[in-house]
Amino acid sequence: MLVAASLAAAATACSGSDDEKTKGNGGDGGEVTGAIRDVSDQGKPVKGGSITVGLEAESNGFLPGKSNIANAGTSVAYAIYDPLMKINSEGELKPYLAESIEPNDDFTRWTLKLRSRIEFHDGTPLNADALKAVFDDYLIAPGSNLLGGLAGVTMEKVDDLTVAYVLEQPNSGFPYNLVLAAGWPFSPTAAKAAGEDAPAKPVGTGPFVFKSWERDSRLVVTRNEDYWQKDLPYLDEIVFRPIPDEDTRISSLKTGDVDVVQSLRQGTVAKLRDIDGVDNYEFLGNNTGISVFNTAKPPVDDVRVRRGLAQATDQTQLIDVLGGSGMVPVATQLFSPDDAYYSEAAAKKWYKYDPKAAAKDLESYVNDPERSDGKAPGSPITLRYDCPPDPSLNELTQLIQALWNAVGVEVELRQVEQATHISEALSGDFQVKCFRAGQEGDPGVTLYPIFTEGSPLNVARFSDPGIDEALAKIRATDDITERKAEVEKIVEIANENIPAIYAGQTLSVVAVRDEVKNVDGWTYPDGSKGGTSPNGTNVWANVWTTG
Repeated sequence: MLVAASLAAAATACSGSDDEKTKGNGGDGGEVTGAIRDVSDQGKPVKGGSITVGLEAESNGFLPGKSNIANAGTSVAYAIYDPLMKINSEGELKPYLAESIEPNDDFTRWTLKLRSRIEFHDGTPLNADALKAVFDDYLIAPGSNLLGGLAGVTMEKVDDLTVAYVLEQPNSGFPYNLVLAAGWPFSPTAAKAAGEDAPAKPVGTGPFVFKSWERDSRLVVTRNEDYWQKDLPYLDEIVFRPIPDEDTRISSLKTGDVDVVQSLRQGTVAKLRDIDGVDNYEFLGNNTGISVFNTAKPPVDDVRVRRGLAQATDQTQLIDVLGGSGMVPVATQLFSPDDAYYSEAAAKKWYKYDPKAAAKDLESYVNDPERSDGKAPGSPITLRYDCPPDPSLNELTQLIQALWNAVGVEVELRQVEQATHISEALSGDFQVKCFRAGQEGDPGVTLYPIFTEGSPLNVARFSDPGIDEALAKIRATDDITERKAEVEKIVEIANENIPAIYAGQTLSVVAVRDEVKNVDGWTYPDGSKGGTSPNGTNVWANVWTTG
């Protein structure tokens, strides 16, 4: 699964606090627990030691612009790379590698100043020349998977430590692009020398240095002895291990084979809550489980089919089969009920489980002599539904298959490894896929690449003139009232056209053996608190172990 936008906590998103309660239907019609932070005494920092982290999946590489870096890969990346900007648990966007970033009056030019005397792991200085080389040669080069968010953006060097991002169109939320891959500077010297192997040999400015990688087995990073932040990191080494099976990851934590696990499965979160000697750092933001349609591929190119499948899908059953009953609310849009951009109007209009209404829409398509799949009128609708081979996801897809079978749709289930799953989504080689939609961050940034025609992250291949107009207005102003009104238009257009079907909000966790400390205690270079672990990802510089 893929988070198709920023992972950091939004200014208006709920990251969850101790014993926080969230109102909403969690599959049982009542109150849901939401995110809970349950941790032991942290004590004082300890230098040295090694930890092993169990990840939900392997990545195909770690080079921004080239690699498909989902949640698991982001956790690895935050050991090797530092971001230019980062968002704290209060939702404030602040400079990290950057010292400052300032817009002009109409948000078409953003001037970013870097901190001084920072080097990449290979000794190459982090300066304006390096930043521009990375931007020009990788981030906006043909084939880059970041082109959607950086469309119409160029970079100018101002001085040795200052660059300007120059935008063809206004974007008041542009700095949010610099939280994730577009804001992870890497050594252009090392990348050029590695050539095609650069995704497997990442060189950043981060607290740890890439050492080795055995694909589908282990990736090792070691302490950056010359790290630019004094006295960090605490750990000597981190070993990352992809363990796709949720139960195996849990048992590995219990036995001590791994010290840390990440998960975005509600059932796993529930099991981890019951394990003694484990600290849980949970997060419930805008991350949502979805079934995404390729609206350019028959028969799901027809809104009657998509609407029929939406009404044939019982969201509470989906939440139940994933183990989230009583924990997470159903989703009706790309924003959670705790987000300032959440639309009550759109929520009320989202399609309820109604097999009779579903059958009516589907029958209209089936009997249409001009149906898009070219089959004879009366022929059943056939679909292929793709999902990674995880036991909990197997149950989910089997439930979806049964629900859609019940209204006359024939569904072929196909298991596909995550890297291929994401690649197929980006290339358009699918009809329906289980997916994950993450909308943490500024809506002008996070919504733009997933709804803009031609963007690599518009995996649904859905765009609309009304959405284009609303996005332009959102990006041209920082007035919250105006922006909320335009976001609501986007949500309503999307829900009317159904490029995806929602399940429930996704509760994530970073769970650690209690000798692993300070998981959400990261700070900014000025010492101010950051502190959040959004969507199963983590920042490692400030973590220590007493084991």
